[in-house]
Amino acid sequence: MYPELMVIPMREEMTRAGIQETRTAADVDSALAQPGTTLVVVNSICGCAAGKMRPGVRMALQHSTRPEHAITVFAGQDREATEKVRSYFVGHPPSSPAVAILRDGKLVYLMQRSAIETSTAPAIAQELTRAFDEFCTKTTA
Repeated sequence: MYPELMVIPMREEMTRAGIQETRTAADVDSALAQPGTTLVVVNSICGCAAGKMRPGVRMALQHSTRPEHAITVFAGQDREATEKVRSYFVGHPPSSPAVAILRDGKLVYLMQRSAIETSTAPAIAQELTRAFDEFCTKTTA
């Protein structure tokens, strides 16, 4: 674990964008129990990937179609919350950073580190807005 002072700016980059920080397993379960779509950001101190992921997420959240809820956990810092969030990513290996979309608590989209580290922030935003359009558009009954 890194000293908390080092990760405060990285945490704040997500919370300033309107993403709710979840620091315990109970926080994660409570957030993911909400009906609808939830963006899940697995934040990380890694400069090469997370340094592009955070601005990409912020850009994507400017899109007209967005998930109804958004939460973040910090890998390597909030271990309990990170392990809990990863338990929702059934069939996928742990990845940090990562960005997921869950609908009614079920994983429908996952961008893992391998895709993030080979992309630019604008490319990440473009892919996330595509995913928002696909998975977060409200359906009418």
